[in-house]
Amino acid sequence: MKEDYIKLIFGLKLRQIRNDKDLSLYGLSKLSGLSKSYLNEIENGKKYPKPDKIVLLAEKLEVPYDQLVSLKLDKKLAPIGRLLESNVFKEIPLELFGIKERHLIELVSNAPDKVSAFISTIIEIAQHYNFSKESFYLASLRSYQEANYNYFKHLEDEATAIANRFQINLSSSIKSEDLKEILIEEYHYKINAEALGHQHGLENLRSVFVPKSKTLLVHHEVDESQRTFIYAKELAYQHLKIEQRVNTFPWLSFDSFDPVLNNFYASYVAGALILSKQILDIKLKAIFEKDTFDKSAFLQLINSFNASPESFYQRLTNILPASFGIKNLFFLRHTHQVGTDDYWLKKELHLAHQHSPRANETDEHYCRRWASIKVFKKITSSNKEHEMDIQISEFPEPDVKYLILSSATKDPFKDGHYRSITIGMFIDKSLERKIKFIKDPSLNSYKVGVTCERCSITDCDVRKSPPKHLIKQEKHNQVANLVRELMHEFE
Repeated sequence: MKEDYIKLIFGLKLRQIRNDKDLSLYGLSKLSGLSKSYLNEIENGKKYPKPDKIVLLAEKLEVPYDQLVSLKLDKKLAPIGRLLESNVFKEIPLELFGIKERHLIELVSNAPDKVSAFISTIIEIAQHYNFSKESFYLASLRSYQEANYNYFKHLEDEATAIANRFQINLSSSIKSEDLKEILIEEYHYKINAEALGHQHGLENLRSVFVPKSKTLLVHHEVDESQRTFIYAKELAYQHLKIEQRVNTFPWLSFDSFDPVLNNFYASYVAGALILSKQILDIKLKAIFEKDTFDKSAFLQLINSFNASPESFYQRLTNILPASFGIKNLFFLRHTHQVGTDDYWLKKELHLAHQHSPRANETDEHYCRRWASIKVFKKITSSNKEHEMDIQISEFPEPDVKYLILSSATKDPFKDGHYRSITIGMFIDKSLERKIKFIKDPSLNSYKVGVTCERCSITDCDVRKSPPKHLIKQEKHNQVANLVRELMHEFE
């Protein structure tokens, strides 16, 4: 709001001038005759003084009137001005994180120098790593998911409401034709399964929605599970009465946070509709209670739903925290092209714990001992549609272990490309009580790092690069120790 912006800018400038003159708030009160509480409200952007009060403050502080009322900020406060003039406060729904806009304004008011330095640092980092606006929105969404352990009861309820409204049986595998019929009959969709796949340049899009005519273009090569998810997501959009949305799958771009958040809401409801929480709760509990991992039962559970392995693993990030109290987990999706030694982390979600692998933008080599990477070798050599592996990953830090479940599938839209999907659960006493097969001695355990460049494992036979960051740190420590010894010698 323009009025709030003007108040805040005036308050920031008044505070800066007062501090530059080494005046306390009490001192300015005595100098001007204005109450300390009134001046405090001005500096915090809550009040804007009348012209006569501005004249008084300008006179006592010995600054021009125009300097006080100008919206132009000096170099020190300029980054804050850019932030306040931007649409960040409008585009990011701060209430999702329990944050009021006035709280941020108060933070800026109370420590303008530090906040300014922080904002400048964030901007510089973003520019250095080419951090786009889309990346910022997606990072905000991940933070929202993580803050809620990726479980949203109101969205689960919406999926149930859809099932009740259209009499969809959640205990059986949902078919795409059933959802297609609902879209056509209830929401007057026109569905075209021919145009998209034959349009040059659009081969990688799975669907495009044309709002004006309610036409849904679906790529003719999408399989049954992908088609079901596309229809379920459209059904969720209509049921939730969402208008600000992305119209392509996968998305191409978005100009604000609302379409990103709404895309997540619709995808979540679609997943909850296709992958029944009630069934997953029962089946997973049975698998977890066995003394050894029943791979066939796990694969049978995945195949019992009309959903891709990726959708299944993503659904686990909702179910495990909510139904089993397993909150220290991560989800990863890697991609790989046959004939290369490159592996790319394209999607990630981390709940609670911080040791888990994260996306790396500096061309480092992910640990080849990860199940996420090893399943690529399995599927490229077997040429099957789906390969799955399980292991315990031990990080160099003491007592940092994860139970890893990982699956690899072919990328249906890119020849010679594969993707792996991984769930990692932090192993502690609590997880050992909930998943009995963790103690199975036949379960493979591997020491792992995050990237070769940062890994301290010395006997690794699959290392792709020296641990250059550790070597650099060790050299730094040696110099620091020599300096300390030198200083001690001359004390």
